Amino acid sequence: MAEVKQTESVTLRIPSDILCDIDRIAEAAERSRSYIILRALKGYLLHEGADLLAAIEGRAQLDAGEHEDFDAVLAEMDRIMAGKVA
Repeated sequence: MAEVKQTESVTLRIPSDILCDIDRIAEAAERSRSYIILRALKGYLLHEGADLLAAIEGRAQLDAGEHEDFDAVLAEMDRIMAGKVA
Protein backbone atom coordinates (compact mmCIF):
# COMPACT_ATOMS: atom_id res chain seq x y z
CA MET A 1 0.00 0.00 0.00
CA ALA A 2 1.30 3.49 -0.86
CA GLU A 3 2.59 5.67 1.95
CA VAL A 4 0.40 8.69 2.72
CA LYS A 5 2.40 11.91 3.00
CA GLN A 6 1.64 14.06 6.01
CA THR A 7 1.11 17.76 5.37
CA GLU A 8 0.89 20.74 7.66
CA SER A 9 -0.47 24.19 7.07
CA VAL A 10 1.97 27.11 7.30
CA THR A 11 1.28 30.84 7.33
CA LEU A 12 3.81 32.77 5.29
CA ARG A 13 4.26 36.45 4.46
CA ILE A 14 5.49 36.91 0.89
CA PRO A 15 6.33 40.23 -0.76
CA SER A 16 3.67 41.24 -3.30
CA ASP A 17 6.02 41.21 -6.28
CA ILE A 18 7.13 37.64 -5.55
CA LEU A 19 3.55 36.50 -5.01
CA CYS A 20 2.61 38.10 -8.33
CA ASP A 21 5.33 36.06 -10.07
CA ILE A 22 4.18 32.90 -8.29
CA ASP A 23 0.59 33.54 -9.42
CA ARG A 24 1.69 34.15 -13.03
CA ILE A 25 3.73 30.95 -13.05
CA ALA A 26 0.89 28.97 -11.45
CA GLU A 27 -1.58 30.23 -14.04
CA ALA A 28 0.75 29.51 -16.97
CA ALA A 29 1.52 26.03 -15.63
CA GLU A 30 -2.11 25.37 -14.69
CA ARG A 31 -0.99 24.58 -11.16
CA SER A 32 -1.86 25.95 -7.74
CA ARG A 33 0.11 28.52 -5.77
CA SER A 34 0.87 25.79 -3.24
CA TYR A 35 2.32 23.54 -5.92
CA ILE A 36 4.64 26.29 -7.22
CA ILE A 37 5.77 27.31 -3.73
CA LEU A 38 6.34 23.67 -2.73
CA ARG A 39 8.46 23.09 -5.87
CA ALA A 40 10.52 26.20 -5.03
CA LEU A 41 11.08 24.99 -1.47
CA LYS A 42 12.10 21.54 -2.67
CA GLY A 43 14.62 23.15 -5.03
CA TYR A 44 16.05 25.14 -2.15
CA LEU A 45 16.32 22.02 0.01
CA LEU A 46 18.17 20.18 -2.76
CA HIS A 47 20.82 22.88 -3.04
CA GLU A 48 21.50 25.52 -0.36
CA GLY A 49 19.35 23.78 2.22
CA ALA A 50 21.20 20.50 1.67
CA ASP A 51 24.51 22.26 2.33
CA LEU A 52 23.18 23.67 5.60
CA LEU A 53 21.75 20.31 6.68
CA ALA A 54 25.11 18.65 5.92
CA ALA A 55 26.90 21.26 8.05
CA ILE A 56 24.47 20.64 10.90
CA GLU A 57 25.09 16.88 10.63
CA GLY A 58 28.84 17.43 10.52
CA ARG A 59 28.75 19.52 13.67
CA ALA A 60 26.69 16.83 15.40
CA GLN A 61 29.28 14.22 14.38
CA LEU A 62 32.10 16.38 15.73
CA ASP A 63 30.21 16.89 19.00
CA ALA A 64 29.76 13.11 19.25
CA GLY A 65 33.50 12.54 18.76
CA GLU A 66 33.05 11.04 15.30
CA HIS A 67 36.06 12.54 13.54
CA GLU A 68 39.63 11.87 12.51
CA ASP A 69 42.67 14.04 13.21
CA PHE A 70 43.64 15.72 9.94
CA ASP A 71 47.37 15.35 10.54
CA ALA A 72 46.91 11.64 11.23
CA VAL A 73 44.98 11.24 7.97
CA LEU A 74 47.74 13.03 6.02
CA ALA A 75 50.40 10.86 7.67
CA GLU A 76 48.45 7.72 6.74
CA MET A 77 48.14 8.93 3.16
CA ASP A 78 51.91 9.53 3.04
CA ARG A 79 52.53 5.98 4.33
CA ILE A 80 50.17 4.51 1.72
CA MET A 81 51.71 6.50 -1.11
CA ALA A 82 55.25 5.63 -0.01
CA GLY A 83 54.34 1.95 -0.01
CA LYS A 84 52.98 2.10 -3.55
CA VAL A 85 56.01 3.97 -4.87
CA ALA A 86 58.57 1.56 -3.40
